[in-house]
This record gives sequence, structure tokens and C-alpha cells, in this order.
Amino acid sequence: MELFINKISHYLPDSVVPNSYFKEVNGLDDEWIYSRTGIKNRSKAAANENTNTMGIKAVDLATTDLPYPMEEIDLIIAATYSPYDTVATPAHMVQRRYHIEHAKCVSVSSACSSFINAMEIAQGYFALGKATKALIIGAEHNTAYANENDPQSGHLWGDGAVAFFVSAGNYSGHDPRIIDIYTQGLGHIGKAAEAVYLRPQNGGIGMPEGRDVFINACHYMVEALEKVTQSYGKTVQDLNWISSHQANQRIIKTIARQTDIPEERFLMNIEQRGNTGSPSCAISLSENLHKVKPGDLVGLTVFGGGYSCGAMLLQF
Repeated sequence: MELFINKISHYLPDSVVPNSYFKEVNGLDDEWIYSRTGIKNRSKAAANENTNTMGIKAVDLATTDLPYPMEEIDLIIAATYSPYDTVATPAHMVQRRYHIEHAKCVSVSSACSSFINAMEIAQGYFALGKATKALIIGAEHNTAYANENDPQSGHLWGDGAVAFFVSAGNYSGHDPRIIDIYTQGLGHIGKAAEAVYLRPQNGGIGMPEGRDVFINACHYMVEALEKVTQSYGKTVQDLNWISSHQANQRIIKTIARQTDIPEERFLMNIEQRGNTGSPSCAISLSENLHKVKPGDLVGLTVFGGGYSCGAMLLQF
């Protein structure tokens, strides 16, 4: 079954935190942070915002020109590792807001791979004949768990959300087609058990083994792209655009060198958004959709703490 993305939308909080903020907080200056991460600013949720509200806002922004009624959606999947509520998830709250009575609601967590995992799970529901229209929401409230005083990773995190509406219909005639999705758990490699953590009542979010993350992210994000392009008889070099997990600009630059693909073909927003977690690859795509032309091949690739990786190949 062919699947298409009928609408993409994203939400980013109005509040922006510049690098200069961290000089007094953890002693890191703008030049130091930017040279090592590529980040100048990061988005931060307001006091009255959370993972659920940001997910809802991302969906709200899509409804004005969605090609079918929201009530026809029969599957809602939320992807997040930084939940506001582990029971009433963004999926359930969107169902409630739009009174989508017949939808299944699921929440997925696999660190920064969560959104691509959610897309693959939706693909499985369609293959089983258990979904006809799906809404996949990625949302992270990293700053709710971050320790800003931590000089290792307190300055990395941003907040935001994205929404993909998926069905078997190409409503506009040029809706992006989902060609393939690949995911893999990597808990058995490197320092996966301690490299990145989020322990709500025991230290919050941290990344004590950044070098191990860097090395494995550079390898496995490329490998994931190779998997999805090979399945289509293409190579990574055939991609017109790559929108990767926005964890660190140095990772993206390294991937560009490894694949011999110009950096100009990487869709990035990390400089102004920070690391927005699992939806970051999709938010970056949403913010850069104006660059993508009909016929373009676009690869999304991710690496998550724990570890895990994944990729998705789209034909526009």
C-alpha cells in the first residue's frame, strides 16, 4: 500500500533563549557553545506550555486546509520521551480536542528516534488494514527536564512539536510519498546504557558521554539512510535533501563529509532552535519545505539515546 503525507505542520514556542544566557548560569560563552554545537538560540516553552499543549498547537496549525475532516482519523500516535503526562498523552488530548471518537491512541518513546518509530508503527497499522487516516505527533519539552547548570548538556535543549497527517490518498497530487521506513534498536553498542538519560526524579536529562553519542550517531544515521535508499534502488548520494536529527551541527557536518554530500543539501534549524529531540528532523523539514521541489528525494535520519536509529525516505 502506498502512503502519503497529506499535511505537515509544526509549532515552536515564542520564547527564545540565546547563548548569552548561559554565561552566568554555567560559565559557557556564546563562542564556546556555537563552535561545539552550532547552536546560537533555542526555543523554550512558556510556563503554561507542555508536551501536550505544544502537540495540540502543531495539529491546530494544520486544520485550516487539511483535505479531510479530523473526525475521519482513526489512528493517533504521539512520539515523546519528555511527557507532561504519561497517561493522558498528546494523542489522547488531540482526540479529546477534536472529538475523534473512533481513533486508536498510542504513545511511543525511543529517545530521539521516537518520531521515526511512530511513523513506522503507523505504517504497520495501515499494512494490517487497521488504519485509513493517521495523525503522528512528535513533541518534546526538553527544558522541563534540563539542568541549565550542567556544562555538559544544559545548553543544548529546545522545545517544539510537529504533526504529520498520513493516508493512502494523494489529495493534492503532489503529496510526499512514504517510500520506506527503517528503525533499529542499538542498546547493545557503545555506552548506550549511560550515554544519555532522562530520569525525572533523579537528575533530569543529561548527556555525560557526548563523544560516544557523536561517534555512533555519525555512523548509524548514515547506515539508516543507506538502508532506506537501497530498498528503492538508490544511494544516499541520490538524495536531494537530508533532514537529520538536529542534535549537533558538528554531527551533521561529519555526515556530510562521510557521504560526500554538500552541506547545502542538509535541512537544518539547530542554530535557532537547539536540540528539539525526536521531532527535530521533522520540524526542520517543515520549516524548510519551501526549498523542496516536486520529484525531490528527501531522507530523514535519526539517532537516539538508549541507543536507537532510524530513517525515512520520502518522494515529493
